[in-house]
Amino acid sequence: MGTSLGVALAAVEPPLLQGLTALPDRVKRLLAGSPVVIDGQTLDLDTQLLLRVMKVARKPVVEQIPVPEGRLALRAQSAVVGGSQPIGAVRELEVAGLPARLYVPRGVVDDGPLLLFFHGGGFVWGDLESHDASCRYLAEQAQVRVLAVDYRLAPEHPFPAAADDAEAALRWVTENPGAVGADPARIGVGGDSAGGNLAIVAAMAAARHGWPLKFQLLVYPAVDQTRDTRSLALFREGFFLSARFMEVATASYSPPGTDLRDPRLSPAFADLAEIGERLAPAYVATAGFDPLRDEGEAFSRALAEAGIEVRLQRFPDLIHSFFNMLAAGRAARAANREIAHALRVGLHGS
Repeated sequence: MGTSLGVALAAVEPPLLQGLTALPDRVKRLLAGSPVVIDGQTLDLDTQLLLRVMKVARKPVVEQIPVPEGRLALRAQSAVVGGSQPIGAVRELEVAGLPARLYVPRGVVDDGPLLLFFHGGGFVWGDLESHDASCRYLAEQAQVRVLAVDYRLAPEHPFPAAADDAEAALRWVTENPGAVGADPARIGVGGDSAGGNLAIVAAMAAARHGWPLKFQLLVYPAVDQTRDTRSLALFREGFFLSARFMEVATASYSPPGTDLRDPRLSPAFADLAEIGERLAPAYVATAGFDPLRDEGEAFSRALAEAGIEVRLQRFPDLIHSFFNMLAAGRAARAANREIAHALRVGLHGS
């Protein structure tokens, strides 16, 4: 549910990461070991090599350290895998009482398409910094303004705090499009993992209230807190996002007594037929070696069965967190390029 590759790579400094990814493939294969093939999919070589390095380093991952330390580690290390991504302009602001950051791509002057973005991190970790590189890349590649919002985190603010913030942020954007240079007819919502969950929650609120919304960009969204899928069984350990991470995240965001089937917590249980054609079209990206793969793909099918326009794209050789891996391998960057293209088509129309 959004565990950052940056945290897991705490032992890998930028020069080492760059050196690893620049090695010839034959050398990478010698270092990484035999190909990993699961469920008919072969793990990307760069990703396998990074996993191997992390296993040798034996560094604690985010769910094994106190939450405040995990947040600091994520923020500090995100630049390792995100790299330096160009952007036209960045502006700090407040959206519905929440800290936010507006990314304006180079060459964009007039009001135009805008993506309201929610970061991943299991509703517990993550902030504007952890996804800064990804937001910069999306904005530039899609030629779309990206407005990232720093919603409240658990366990300090459990459910429905983040869901409330997501809905309030979208309401604010629809009521104040000029403040962020947005064309009211070309507003989208998006996010990765837990952020994908919040994007869906905001989109469902837009459908209920009649707010204008053109597109949903959902990157391996976390949609079912009850979680009983084949992909969870297959990839519960060893591919960054672990079953233990999800257990900690769910317990932190959903205190005892919370209905895990509440659609604002688990959109998989929403009555999509009731929302019908009012829900914005969606692009859903999943990763082949991700515990969240099957729930995201099941949700995509449910959207289609409810008559909602949806495109599903699985990146079979990648893991959860590839969205943050702009400087950590060719395959992850190529996947992010495809996601940015989908955003451009979804909000620009071409």
